[in-house]
Amino acid sequence: MQDDSFPSPDRSLLTGFAVNRLNRLSERRGDRQFIEGLKGAPSARSLVLSGDIPVLKRAKNSFDAHFTFIEAESLGTVRETAFLGMDGEDPLFATLIEAETPENAQGRDDIAMIDLRSIATQGLVPAETLGVLGQAKSLMYWHTRHRFCSNCGAPSIVLAAGWRRECPACKASHFPRIDPVVIMLVHEGEECLLGRQAGFPAGMYSCLAGFVESGETCEDAVRREVFEEAGIGVGRVDYLASQPWPFPASLMIGCIAVAASHALTVDHRELEDARWFSREEVKLMLAKSHPAGLTCPPKLAIANLLIRAWALNEFGP
Repeated sequence: MQDDSFPSPDRSLLTGFAVNRLNRLSERRGDRQFIEGLKGAPSARSLVLSGDIPVLKRAKNSFDAHFTFIEAESLGTVRETAFLGMDGEDPLFATLIEAETPENAQGRDDIAMIDLRSIATQGLVPAETLGVLGQAKSLMYWHTRHRFCSNCGAPSIVLAAGWRRECPACKASHFPRIDPVVIMLVHEGEECLLGRQAGFPAGMYSCLAGFVESGETCEDAVRREVFEEAGIGVGRVDYLASQPWPFPASLMIGCIAVAASHALTVDHRELEDARWFSREEVKLMLAKSHPAGLTCPPKLAIANLLIRAWALNEFGP
């Protein structure tokens, strides 16, 4: 993440996993000779995932996510390789190995398998690397779960440098999937609506959120989800920022919404609790100084950005 002050030239860059400076060269993915040339370049590197878990090199006081192809192949059986993009002049790929402890990593103190959320929350790699790790994880998650054609059931093959699968039997093409999710800060005057799920850390409240359904605008998804979970109507909805969220492959669409009613009817199948908070109370939560120990999500999450934007009255560009 970048400096968290407002305003930002691109507010989305203030969230985790959003900084990704690769030139994806999407127009060259179908050029197999070109991609093979990049793969053979001396400066080519690959991020490695063992199933859903990133593999890192462990140095004395730091971690490195970049492996040569020889190093990557030595860690386990390679299932997929995809071209992520150019990091300056250096080609960067993703390598998926079998979802098991890397064969040659056991007993080694220079290799670590760490889940992506922990890598992010502990700041183990730079923001630019974190964003690319998120890209790699989402893409490889799709490959792992789409090995067979959804049209006819036959095994599919990988094309377009890892960005398309094609069925040899029926010729259907399949592309990586991203699931859109709306996440919204709902406010009325000097109060905002926050909720918590049972699985949240004790005392943490966050924005309401939900998946966008077929045939639905983002604005309507906000209104539907807020009514379903909290029983209140919503009027105006404005987009604020977005965040790639690789758990497993979502795009969080952050919105600011104005409540059209105030009385809550909480759906306890969805939420453990939901309530209105004053602006001053939210500021205490952000500062981790609330007298009841209530908190907000960490800066990694777009929910924190939305809450801070409202608490500081920063809705502008």
